[in-house]
Amino acid sequence: QVQLVESGGGLVQAGGSLRLACAASGTIFSISTMGWYRQAPGKQRELVAAITSGGSTNYADSVKGRFTISRDNAKNTVYLQMNSLKPEDTAVYYCNAFLRKLGPFEYDYWGQGTQVTVSS
Repeated sequence: QVQLVESGGGLVQAGGSLRLACAASGTIFSISTMGWYRQAPGKQRELVAAITSGGSTNYADSVKGRFTISRDNAKNTVYLQMNSLKPEDTAVYYCNAFLRKLGPFEYDYWGQGTQVTVSS
């Protein structure tokens, strides 16, 4: 069984910072891409940032220059450093990992979500 456990959400004032972490555990052979998505009330889930096992990153235009994604491959953990937070960043943030267990195929896994609320 594979689990993705997120931590680090909370309430912060506009302009503040938060750091999210997501640790993958269980029977894991390898993880290719890890990422963060978010979903605000009444909106669709959207990609925030993603990072490959080699360190290549991809960001949504709305967070470029403010958020930084990183990962520790040895710990199967991905981080999201969020600076200069805005009220529009308020959402539930979900961790995602595209990983391979014991077989030849990769599967998509999601965390349970962590709430980030930015007050104005």
